[in-house]
Amino acid sequence: MMDVLTLLPVLALLLAIGAVAGVLAGLLGVGGGIVLVPAFYYAFQGLGYDNPQIMQICLATSLATIIVTSLRSLLSHHKKGAVEWSVLRTWAPGIVIGALIGVLIAAQLRSDTLVLLFGVLGICIGFYMAFGNAKWRLGDVMPNLFWRSVFSPVVGFLSVLMGIGGGSFGVPLMTLHGIPIHRAVATASGFGVIIALPSVLLFLMRQPPETGLPPFTLGYVNYAAFFVVICMTTLTAPIGANLAHRLNPKPLKHVFAIFLILVALNMLRKVMFA
Repeated sequence: MMDVLTLLPVLALLLAIGAVAGVLAGLLGVGGGIVLVPAFYYAFQGLGYDNPQIMQICLATSLATIIVTSLRSLLSHHKKGAVEWSVLRTWAPGIVIGALIGVLIAAQLRSDTLVLLFGVLGICIGFYMAFGNAKWRLGDVMPNLFWRSVFSPVVGFLSVLMGIGGGSFGVPLMTLHGIPIHRAVATASGFGVIIALPSVLLFLMRQPPETGLPPFTLGYVNYAAFFVVICMTTLTAPIGANLAHRLNPKPLKHVFAIFLILVALNMLRKVMFA
């Protein structure tokens, strides 16, 4: 059992991470994973935990939190009738397959490779957030069966490799095919559930190397981080939502996009010039 002086900095960092992730989620509508994964990565490394698969632990723990937050969001959107259930049902099988493949591949990759992937994809997401236009269109209806069979596993696969829910890839995909933004966000919360739930179950059944493992880790999920972050995001997400009604979120979203790009670039720097 670890002593209290060792646990206090871990707890303090996790409380701060959860609080910030909750405010940003409520204020900007961004998924928690895009914040949590780099935050967990820097926190665990800064505290001296150098497990060779530390990035996998960050991904799995982030996905565990997404089960709760996405399910809560999905139920809330369902009450408002905003969820496109036909899209969710038809896309779910491919997304689940892609997510499970993502777990199996992630478990075999070096942590630095996953950091590199997160950095590259994070930059792409940041640029889309900064410069994307709601009027852009690839079509007026969602892709047909052939293209759905191609795109749905890719959404699940890339989301797992980044430890995020379905919003970062699902919302652009749906809005580019004519689904209004509020319905796309609502439906993407369902993507988050079907990505995170099977992925976390598979991550729990695998075991990382014992060297430099953060305390309270089961399989690849750090359950201490999971519980603390869930509690904090529950408390602070309403604060962010209230701020969103008082402030113009568009310039704030641009600031966050720049911040995300800088974080992603720094992660790339750490693995490319280490």
